[in-house]
Amino acid sequence: MATRRLYYDDSFAREFSARVLSCEPALHQTQAAWEVILDMTALYPTSGGQPHDLGKIGEANVLDVRDAGDEIEHIVDREVALGDVQGCVDWARRFDHMQQHTGQHLLSAMFQERFGRPTVSFHLGSEVSTIDLRCPEPSEEILEGAERAANQVIFDDRPVNVRYGTAEEFAKLGVRKEVERQGILRAIEIEGADLQPCGGTHLKRTAQIGMLLVRRCTKVRQDWRVEFACGRRAERIARNDFLLLRRAAERLSCAYDEVPDAAGRAVSERDAHFKDVRDMLQPLAEAEATLALQAVPPSPDGRRIISRAFPEDVHSEYLGHFAAQLAKSDKTIALLAGLPGGHLIFAQHPDAGADMNALLKQVLQQLGGKGGGTRDFARGRLSEPAKGEIALTLGRELLASQ
Repeated sequence: MATRRLYYDDSFAREFSARVLSCEPALHQTQAAWEVILDMTALYPTSGGQPHDLGKIGEANVLDVRDAGDEIEHIVDREVALGDVQGCVDWARRFDHMQQHTGQHLLSAMFQERFGRPTVSFHLGSEVSTIDLRCPEPSEEILEGAERAANQVIFDDRPVNVRYGTAEEFAKLGVRKEVERQGILRAIEIEGADLQPCGGTHLKRTAQIGMLLVRRCTKVRQDWRVEFACGRRAERIARNDFLLLRRAAERLSCAYDEVPDAAGRAVSERDAHFKDVRDMLQPLAEAEATLALQAVPPSPDGRRIISRAFPEDVHSEYLGHFAAQLAKSDKTIALLAGLPGGHLIFAQHPDAGADMNALLKQVLQQLGGKGGGTRDFARGRLSEPAKGEIALTLGRELLASQ
């Protein structure tokens, strides 16, 4: 028996009466659940880019709603008795989805009507929604133009109507995107703006969308993905964006409209300072390597092992320079650890006769971590940074046993 879809004709129905036709344990669920079939429902199933409704069937909480052809499957968290039952829709979630979906119809219509950019897909997310446009990259003028045109229709407070007809009838009326399905179709008409076959839930008037905010546009394969939000989401996002702008202006000690230029100057200064620091790392490493070599005399076999842990936050690039400089000295082995980050560098002069890659892997196998390299230079990172001193001690012991 086909489930009657109450939301087709009244998307604003919050409560409904129905008859439970079946209730069976649901398969492939991560928690105990039951699959309920009703003779009619106001709960919308996941379909067409719009997520499913939540709500209740009797005392059972609705976890999922699925379109199974003629029937609608309701996945609930407890068993429901056969017979008459009362159901309700999570109204906050439903209204939010209607704002986003009706806004999508309107935004897609504006992109196509004003700029010839057709929509090929739609996704209603938990925070923002997206449409994919098949076209060359939309300019900022096009994105803003579509947003302004959509908001004008919202402010006009136009009716949003449900219409029924065949694909041929809708084609004659100027449907935005023709479909190939046969029989009677359901379409959503935004008066004077859009006509599009759709089985989703929608508002009654455009003013209920509140406002529409286009955020950004990114390349996705051959299409351009436009991110947008409507209604309460747009209000919340706009407010959060302003707070971020205000904090940035306060940190940069500038006016709101000066933030981009001030941020650009800050980045340029940071890059210049970073370059200065990098230019100093090599000579500093050379000087410290000379002192370290003087402080550690060779062993009777001529080999010199320099082991050092850096407790402070040492730049990993400096560790590399320091190790490389030490390894230039005959028969010298450098075992270095940067304790805050758990970095390890094992390096040697080729005449030292050990294998730094094998040594590092032995240490990491016992203490945990990842890394690798060559016979003369290996770099790794401990899973637990605090074990840096232990790693150096273990490295020395393994070298002594060879």
